[in-house]
Amino acid sequence: MHAFRLFAMITTLVVVMPVSLQAQAQTDGQWSEYDEVFENGASHANVWQWGWTGIYGTSLAVNAYQSSEASDPEDRFDARVGVVKSALAVAGMLTDRQPHPAALAEYERLKASGDLSSVQALGLQLAQAERERRGWGARVGSLVVNGVAGAVIATDGRGDDGAINFATGMLVNELQIWSQPNQASSAINRFQPANLSLGPITIPGEYALNVGPQQLGATWRY
Repeated sequence: MHAFRLFAMITTLVVVMPVSLQAQAQTDGQWSEYDEVFENGASHANVWQWGWTGIYGTSLAVNAYQSSEASDPEDRFDARVGVVKSALAVAGMLTDRQPHPAALAEYERLKASGDLSSVQALGLQLAQAERERRGWGARVGSLVVNGVAGAVIATDGRGDDGAINFATGMLVNELQIWSQPNQASSAINRFQPANLSLGPITIPGEYALNVGPQQLGATWRY
């Protein structure tokens, strides 16, 4: 009888310990993935922020010089328009900050407390912010500024130059928008929240679709 109980205890340990280790490994893997999302996102955001601020600042300086020193009157006129556009762009970069550095600080606070569910919610919020910063609303300001600038040049009797100025400004704005960090959005595309129901028991977790050349499946983790 005692031997049977001892065997049952050993069997239970053999069954439970691998499951516990697997759960711990999955949790560690989740933290590692969130580390990558938030840390890389903040690093990318800082490079993007100061990189584009430097580009617009350089453009502002060049246009300011050309506005008074260019030999062609048309070039001086266009440079004055460029000064206004570049100044507005620099102001926009300094006032409209990327959300990733603040999200990283909040993530580190939540990670220290082990609050994984709040981290998941934070990741969803960051992904939503990334999508909004790529939406049509992010193009309205540029559309107005470049439209007015192109119209001003066109009123100087140079419709083609005005159109080129507008198109160039919108192209630069698109490059600015699509070079923004999107680590959270990419991670959400890989894993999304899901609940697994087994009768009266509900287990929260995440799922991801696995699409390959010769396979289609899904992965669920808790």
